[in-house]
Amino acid sequence: MSTIVFVHAHPDDEGTATAGTMIRAAREGHRVVVVYCTDGDPGDVPDDLAPGETVVSRRRGEAEASAAITGTARVAWLGYGDSGMTGWAQNHTDGVFSRADVNDAGRRLADLLDEENADTVVGYDWHGGYGHPDHVMLHKTTLAAVELAARRPRYLEVTMNRDLMRQMFTLAAEMGMEGFDPDTRGDDGNPIGTAEAELHWAVDLGDDVMTKREALACHASQTDVKQLLELPVEMFPFAFGTEHYIEPGRPPGMVRGWWVDYPSVGRPTSVTPR
Repeated sequence: MSTIVFVHAHPDDEGTATAGTMIRAAREGHRVVVVYCTDGDPGDVPDDLAPGETVVSRRRGEAEASAAITGTARVAWLGYGDSGMTGWAQNHTDGVFSRADVNDAGRRLADLLDEENADTVVGYDWHGGYGHPDHVMLHKTTLAAVELAARRPRYLEVTMNRDLMRQMFTLAAEMGMEGFDPDTRGDDGNPIGTAEAELHWAVDLGDDVMTKREALACHASQTDVKQLLELPVEMFPFAFGTEHYIEPGRPPGMVRGWWVDYPSVGRPTSVTPR
């Protein structure tokens, strides 16, 4: 059995991106660890905050609740503030993740990888899916950590299948529903996700997709999560029933299968951020 470390920018990011993979890995006996790079402080303020409770403490509790559902063995925090979206005032605040020194952040993450003797680490694609400053920084930080770790782990990147998202957008329009156009420019001006031709793994979740929905629901203090949970239950598997990954160095072509059971082909000589 292996130790797999999933790195996420904010509490709730695992709910949409990798929760299904985490659920299956934990069920099969692998040690699953999730690392959150930020505290999620600029998130929505719940109406039911208790006296003395903060947005950060609520979101930490939600992360722990999600971990209980996914079977995650350890929840770790890298210790940075949330940068907010591009153009927000938080972008310029000291201590936020996007302003961190990449080597310092990479060292923090590498120390966690060493503590866990991680076999695999999962980060984000080169623009973090949609260009959020913290997501982009996570990509750079995870690459740095892979280089700094005492034992270099297998490295994958979770992303969104842009071609599948186009299909969902078309289907939603045909059903008279409001969909999401992935070709709309993301937070950094790039299209959302990654073209299917550039993907290496498609993990079909099967029945685990509804457990993934339960994990996502743990983060219901946040408006964007509430909106996703309003999606008709029968549509949820279509929208979130497959999780997609890039594995730098692997030959082209998307394999529909369980990457945990496949050996790593080894890393390219040098993996650098775009």
